[in-house]
Amino acid sequence: MIFPLLRRHFLEPLYIMKSGSAKLSYWRRLEESQFYSRNQLEEIQWSRLQKLWRFLWRENGFYQKQFQNAGLKENDLKGPEDIRRLPILTKKEILRQGHAMLSTGYQPNRLLNFKTGGSTGKALEILITEECSELRNACARRHDRWTGWEPGEQIGAVWGNPKLPKTLRAKLLNACVQPYIYLDTMAVTDESVQEFAKTWDNNKPTLLFGHAHSLYIVAKYIKRLKIDTIRPVGILSTSMMLLPHERTMIERVFNCSVTDRYGCEEVSLIACECEKHNGMHMNIEHLVIEFIREDGSHAGPGEPGRIVVTDLMNRAMPFVRYEVEDVGVFFDQDCTCGRGLPLMGKVTGRVADFLLKRDGTRVAGVSLIENTLTRIPGIEQMQIVQEDLDSFNLNIVPGKSYGHSQANELERYFQTLFGDSLRINIRVTDEIKPEKSGKYRFSICKIDH
Repeated sequence: MIFPLLRRHFLEPLYIMKSGSAKLSYWRRLEESQFYSRNQLEEIQWSRLQKLWRFLWRENGFYQKQFQNAGLKENDLKGPEDIRRLPILTKKEILRQGHAMLSTGYQPNRLLNFKTGGSTGKALEILITEECSELRNACARRHDRWTGWEPGEQIGAVWGNPKLPKTLRAKLLNACVQPYIYLDTMAVTDESVQEFAKTWDNNKPTLLFGHAHSLYIVAKYIKRLKIDTIRPVGILSTSMMLLPHERTMIERVFNCSVTDRYGCEEVSLIACECEKHNGMHMNIEHLVIEFIREDGSHAGPGEPGRIVVTDLMNRAMPFVRYEVEDVGVFFDQDCTCGRGLPLMGKVTGRVADFLLKRDGTRVAGVSLIENTLTRIPGIEQMQIVQEDLDSFNLNIVPGKSYGHSQANELERYFQTLFGDSLRINIRVTDEIKPEKSGKYRFSICKIDH
């Protein structure tokens, strides 16, 4: 344990001091502020929203037009609810506007560039400053510690297309500042899992980190291969919905609790479970988070709503009332951990992954997956693809007990929900491959909605 302490107290602080980053000092403030009362945290949020509003009025041409079109004046922000008078920002609008969304004085070639595909099928470009990135990293670090991991300790990541250190400098930074070992989810085999376990045993990471479903897939390999050397202190699940049966399997195999985290490339960390697992604490120091009904009104506590986020930290390319295209639930209750950060429930699905009935009703694909996998035995993995209102493809990875009776039960289940005329094509396959990002999609709706 000497080297993790050396990284935490000497090597990393020295590196960060030389780089001029505010990451560590900001992280220390966040460690303190998480235990502020909810009112105190909302005051921080409100102060940052006011500063962002004034900045946009003076320095951002795109939002100046948004204000004018909404009939707003600079002094019209009287309370946080007044931002609801601005239109919701969509991915299509960001794609259309591009660099026109940049604030005055920010040059694209001097900013960090991130890209995400999302439901548009086209790469969405996000531009932020180095400082904004470091503030986001500091916030993620606070939440990482909720798993039991401590700075300086190694991390084992189950990730797609990992950026492995190639240069001598990159390798030294990985070893001395924040060491990672990787299992590439684009190539999960018996051999790669065994090699990952061997590397884990040699390096002794304390945190296992990865896409939710990828962690589940790896847990199944670990169980089948009878590997007992991977024993993390904490497990951090991110980037995808964590299904209850997947959490159970992961925790049983690794004998460790899973901490579920929610965020996206566009605005970074949105919410995260703490050690109590009573819901996910929302990151209101960095974001304003809304839950919107289909009619545009605000959803009440416990009621599913589309998640709309205002990023309070990104001045270069501001996202105000940005629709993440996920559906979630707000919890109006306190957590027994003592943190003042408000809670939200699990994300119930992506808007793009909701399936459509003929009457226009939306059905969460992830709920269908969860119901079928728990009700019908013999299915290891499933993906639902809705081609049109009357046609579904079901991609099935079968278990030992899968057969004609399970296929018939699947057909009856979907026809009961979507109508007797529904055509179902069941495709049995050895594996369901992840997308280029390394993530898995449980359900895909090809109908434009």
